[in-house]
Amino acid sequence: MIGFTFTKQMPSYYIKRIKRCFLKRNKIRSILHLTTFLLTTLWFYFQLNNDPLAIEKPFIFIEPITSYYRFQHNSGTKDWHDYSTIEMESQRMGPGEQGQPVYVTKDEEELSRKIFEENKHNGLVSDKIARDRSIPDTRPNECRTRQYLSQLPSVSVVIPFHNEILSTLTRTIHSIFTRSPPELLKEVILVNDHSDKDYCYGPLEEYIKDHFDSSKIRILVMPVRSGLMWARLAGARSATGDVLVFMGCHTEANVNWLPPLIEPIAKNYRRCVCPFVDGISAKTYEYVKKTKGHRGVFNWQFYYQYLPLRPGDQESESEPFKSPVMIGCVFAISAKFFWELGGYDTGLDIWGGEQYELSFKVWLCGGEQYDAPCSRVGHLYRPRPFTKIENKTNYCDKNHKRVAEVWMDDYKEYVYARNPTRWNSLEAGDVSYMLEVKRKLNCKSFSYFLEEVAPDMLDRYPPIEPPPFAFGGIKSMAEPKLCIDTLGADNEESVGLYYCKGSLENPGYRQTFRLRKHRDISIESTSNSCLDVAKNKIAIFDCKFKQENQYFRYDLDTKQIICGPKRDNQCMDTDPKLRTVFVSQCYDGKLTQKWEWGFVNETMLRDWPNYGKPILDPLELSEFQ
Repeated sequence: MIGFTFTKQMPSYYIKRIKRCFLKRNKIRSILHLTTFLLTTLWFYFQLNNDPLAIEKPFIFIEPITSYYRFQHNSGTKDWHDYSTIEMESQRMGPGEQGQPVYVTKDEEELSRKIFEENKHNGLVSDKIARDRSIPDTRPNECRTRQYLSQLPSVSVVIPFHNEILSTLTRTIHSIFTRSPPELLKEVILVNDHSDKDYCYGPLEEYIKDHFDSSKIRILVMPVRSGLMWARLAGARSATGDVLVFMGCHTEANVNWLPPLIEPIAKNYRRCVCPFVDGISAKTYEYVKKTKGHRGVFNWQFYYQYLPLRPGDQESESEPFKSPVMIGCVFAISAKFFWELGGYDTGLDIWGGEQYELSFKVWLCGGEQYDAPCSRVGHLYRPRPFTKIENKTNYCDKNHKRVAEVWMDDYKEYVYARNPTRWNSLEAGDVSYMLEVKRKLNCKSFSYFLEEVAPDMLDRYPPIEPPPFAFGGIKSMAEPKLCIDTLGADNEESVGLYYCKGSLENPGYRQTFRLRKHRDISIESTSNSCLDVAKNKIAIFDCKFKQENQYFRYDLDTKQIICGPKRDNQCMDTDPKLRTVFVSQCYDGKLTQKWEWGFVNETMLRDWPNYGKPILDPLELSEFQ
């Protein structure tokens, strides 16, 4: 009976089981199909959204499983120097080797001038120099024995370029590959910002193929001319390294530059680090050492300025130190932190203001910014960084206004007050997205930056300019038609006399000077330049705020401008025929030493020691006691 009953119930039992199995399988299939569909849709969305060229779409950063910051690392250190390369480079000789200047011949001057005018640096000289040339080791001596963490994050180097001279661009790439530890350099990403020179395509690709590891270098091409920030963003969106290093296309990495640049970031991913930036002459390609460190800030006209290091900023000359504002041409930041901050504001256009935007964002939104003296990179400073771009005007000023609107709170009004006509005519665009980023990151107010990050900035660069001792044009009383004029001189070049422009109260921009509370004479047409007594001439130098050779006093009675230390007894003098301005021994009766300012504050000048900064020269101070 049992067997018969079992066989009788078998069909019904199995049918139910089979039905249940089919239902389960159908559910599983449906779930799998739905999951596959969702994952595929998500993948396509991710690919479209994170396309390197889809700059306007917010980038979705997913930290890789292999990210340096997902693992614990030992604290051991190692010597990262490549001594064989250092020795080999020390023996090199030839044009431009060891960073020496190269000059064109008389026959080449006309061609050189044309190339310089087009590129704003001397491509003819660049072509005379080996693309893998040697440069001097400009680091402090302490750096040469300093060791760094033995385990450091991988690096993606992003280099935007537009019509860059091929020899200059490839020299940048050579310096990176030659002087970077291979195990740290994951990739170099060149971003071609829609160049219109043929050599920026086929010839560049062929050169890269012949000289570099193709697995470590690639080129992105922007579909339209987009400018520095968008090109950097395209490279960053494409990068796979733990740390992003943004570099200019006319730079040269120096000895062992990478470990000291990224070690602070290895210790704390919320750090941004800049190397010391040496100079490369745009005319001769001479590599010029940066002599000492300083902290970057800005004045209220939004010009980049410097502050000296404070006691305690640096334990030794090889130690990284905090800096409020980056110089911007070369810096490193972890990809994780860069995208936490939202990358660059995509509303910034072409060039200008990006170093302020990122610096403010770093400091106000939980990060720190350092300069690393043991990491050195040479940068070629061009007279004008960007050529005119069709349908793009005032982009630099617009960018600065956008940064001010997002990050500076009420302090932005001090910027606008310096030049209301300039700023009121500009539109910052829609900043709502960046304000939302600022809110989500719970960023601090701008007062934190001024009080904690750069507390000494307001003394040197006050929001409201104190009244000057004297201001305007400076007219020679020996030749009243002539005024002191910068003559378009570069730094360390002499000023002279030229026909007075406009009125003395409102002269031409090259003839406007200010005798300030610092007891120096600043030049209004430049960002941070002052008159300086240099080898008996009056020349243009960076303002040093130390008085000394930049100390000037106007004597209301004798009409003389006393210059430099009291012991030298020097006054500003001129030769009207040669139109030169220099210093000579003060003599009350000498007409060529007499000058007239556009405006003088008689009260302040009569009470000279009690206005402005303390007089630092004891002999000068004793005259008023």
